[in-house]
Amino acid sequence: MKKLLSLFCAIIALSGCSSLSESSLFGGSECESRLARNFMENAEDRVFFAYDSSSISPDSAEILDSQVNWLKKHDNVDVVVQGYCDERGTREYNLALGERRANAVKQYLVSHGIDSSRISTISYGKERPAVLGSNEAAWAQNRRAVTVVQAGN
Repeated sequence: MKKLLSLFCAIIALSGCSSLSESSLFGGSECESRLARNFMENAEDRVFFAYDSSSISPDSAEILDSQVNWLKKHDNVDVVVQGYCDERGTREYNLALGERRANAVKQYLVSHGIDSSRISTISYGKERPAVLGSNEAAWAQNRRAVTVVQAGN
């Protein structure tokens, strides 16, 4: 009986977030955590940009294609695309550049069949560096857009 009950609980825990009210079963944060892990296992979450650019490179397009494929399989999931910059430039300029980067990723996803209502964007400019340092290696890691998974409505 314990084995049967354990199996039943495991099946419920592994079931998709789209069935039943996720908040009543797991709470939103656990569902989002599971979705985020699944996303990271099947698609990279970030793309990088050249200095002072919001253009999608061929390498970034490959990463975004994997995001498109994952999002098409998980149509109950919304995402937030976060835009970032390196430390050079003014706060205002970098907020605008981060917004252009986030919007470039959103436009790519939309142009490949993802509904725009599922994607929101935000710019953090240079305020949240991934890597500390004032050199090209650090700057290159900070010029990015990160796609963050959220449970859909």
